[in-house]
Amino acid sequence: MSKDHAETGNLQPHLNKLGAALDNYLKFEHPDAYFSINEWQTKLDEALPQTGVGIDEVLKILTDTIIPNGSPVPNPGFTSFITTGATTASTLASTASSIASPQRYLRTAFNYVEELSLHWLAEMCGVKHLQGIYSSGGSVANLVALGGARQWAFEKQGHDPALHGIDRATRIYASHECHHTIQRSGGVLGLGRRAIKAIPCDAGGRMQTEPLVEAIESDLREGILPVAIVANAGSTNTGAIDPLSDIGKIAQQYQIWFHVDGAFGLPGILDERLADHYQGIEMADSVIVDPHKWLGASVGVAATFVRDREILNRAFTQEPADYLEGSAVDISEEKTKIEHSLDDFGIPYFDYGVELSAPCRGIVVWAMIKEIGVAGMRDRIVRHNDMAYRLADIARDHPKLELLDTPTLSICCFRYRAPEIKDLDQFNQRLHRQLIRENTYMPSTTRINGQLALRPCFVGARAEMYQVDGLVEAVIRIGDNLINN
Repeated sequence: MSKDHAETGNLQPHLNKLGAALDNYLKFEHPDAYFSINEWQTKLDEALPQTGVGIDEVLKILTDTIIPNGSPVPNPGFTSFITTGATTASTLASTASSIASPQRYLRTAFNYVEELSLHWLAEMCGVKHLQGIYSSGGSVANLVALGGARQWAFEKQGHDPALHGIDRATRIYASHECHHTIQRSGGVLGLGRRAIKAIPCDAGGRMQTEPLVEAIESDLREGILPVAIVANAGSTNTGAIDPLSDIGKIAQQYQIWFHVDGAFGLPGILDERLADHYQGIEMADSVIVDPHKWLGASVGVAATFVRDREILNRAFTQEPADYLEGSAVDISEEKTKIEHSLDDFGIPYFDYGVELSAPCRGIVVWAMIKEIGVAGMRDRIVRHNDMAYRLADIARDHPKLELLDTPTLSICCFRYRAPEIKDLDQFNQRLHRQLIRENTYMPSTTRINGQLALRPCFVGARAEMYQVDGLVEAVIRIGDNLINN
């Protein structure tokens, strides 16, 4: 097909075929993609097409070759990393926006829902006093929040860092358990990765406040400018929640921006059993949460919340561009009124973060909350936490298992053990690789106080309690076989 006739047909029949292929994939009856890598890679490996094959052939390749050899991430037994497959509501909403509103701008229903969903998400997660903006993930969400912190810290010194750059040494305080995107944010923002000061944690992975105060006092004596204190509301490693209230008071005492990284764990606030762990969140100057983690959004949806988005405007605003400045009406002028969606860009998210082009992420969050409500989200969070708690109880009592960390959220760290095993770390590493290759239960590993642990993190909307028992049975069976063979 040499000419562009790709859009002359109807979407419906193609979507029906695509939906059927995806439904079949979600049965998870297929082997892992690597099992037949030579076959599908050979089919896909071709030179740049000079002549097109048409949409029907493209759809056939998608449904017959690419989708069946997709990622294990949506599998309910996948508990390796804090990511998951999208729920149906998320998939439908993102598909709708990709056609009906490719960008989040202009005065449309999608732009309106972008803001509405931010209000909903903030209220649901206990930070309704903050204003938000979506981005692609925790990496950018942390960058945006710390960009606001940098702007605020330097403005107090009478300097505009976004306009003039950095003119002195700075510091960001974060625990040893902070996500590595904090260091990357320091590098991107011109503060330097070495500006991140690692604060020791207690045995439970929570930031200790005494070393934090000591570090701040030492830096102040050296003339180093404190930019932010970063606390975890659910660390990536173990799900630990830092003492937010104590850290918030320290931030207030020293007038330092208080940032809470809740990319994974902030939705845990919906579990009423954990309410005390989140006390102090109201003191935060910025908070992030990734709906594409625990809430079931398609990957590429994160949110940054700050007290006043104007600080983000000053930190990230673009210089004027001829092709933009006259493209919308000036509603400040007398008698000017909006008569078309192109008359107004809507809420100017492009000045609150680092993305100009951006999809409508809010429609995804809106759809998920609208579908099951706060009550449905709470039930999911509680179920996942209960899965970790049940696994912890089993590991604590089982003679062949050992619990290495008591879970706070939906992460449980444990391992197989037996008296005849000389090197438990090496043994459990071997066990883990065999477990993964069975393609049914797929946790990751980590180290807890130097000891290697199996680390399932239950966040998938399709994850159910029965999978805990299945995981335990598989670990014990594989461990027994490794000992006996």
